[in-house]
Amino acid sequence: MHVLVSGVSNMIQKIPRISAIILAKNEEDRIEECLRSLSFCDDIIVIDNGSTDTTKAKATKFHARVLSETSVSFAHLRNSAVGEAKTEWLLYIDADEQVSQELRENIHMTLDSDDGSYGAYSIDRVNRYLGVQFPDIEHMVRLIRKSALVNWQGDVHETPIIKGRVGHLVGVLRHDTHRSLSHMVEKTNIWSATEARLRFESGHPPVVWWRIIRVMMTGFCDSYFKRGGWRVGVVGFVEGMYQSFSMFVTYAKLYELQQRKK
Repeated sequence: MHVLVSGVSNMIQKIPRISAIILAKNEEDRIEECLRSLSFCDDIIVIDNGSTDTTKAKATKFHARVLSETSVSFAHLRNSAVGEAKTEWLLYIDADEQVSQELRENIHMTLDSDDGSYGAYSIDRVNRYLGVQFPDIEHMVRLIRKSALVNWQGDVHETPIIKGRVGHLVGVLRHDTHRSLSHMVEKTNIWSATEARLRFESGHPPVVWWRIIRVMMTGFCDSYFKRGGWRVGVVGFVEGMYQSFSMFVTYAKLYELQQRKK
């Protein structure tokens, strides 16, 4: 989108229209790749969630604005940047994601023809585990008109509340998650505590042995069968077992919370 500058003949000025909002914590190995994929954005904000590595320094090198905000709630982190954004459209992305060229081009075409009909757009996300891409595709609402965003809700599996219609963009977000087994275990230990707390606060029924087995089986089956992990060999089986392990740790921590209450 371009407009003529008032009082200046034949001079064109670009109107900033996209603010990229990145969530990051100790992502020094991947933040630069993410930022390179966002070079088409007019404004880049990195919400640093207590990094102890060089994430902030690398983000600053790419001329991103870095805001320090420590929280276990992803919704809180995403909401915290809205007031800082300088543009009409917000593109939410995590430090372990990258915008594909096709998606970048489709965002440009979509906003060039924007007539105000849509409040947000969903994006397809493909996931890589231990370097291998899974066959399933997730649909994430990530490009949002600022005036259409009510807020984000949910501490872990956060969801945006949108006023108006939601369209869909062509192209993918590449999500390079679970870099190594040690990273996977570290991630589970951190976020399982939040998951357990949320279940505890919602009055989850008492944890018994069969419930733990059931959720472990569900975690494995969802990953290995429903999401197609079986199609990618050993990595698919490892990821399925990891999801089972993640559910075990979450419910073991939930059991611990329930025992403390007695």
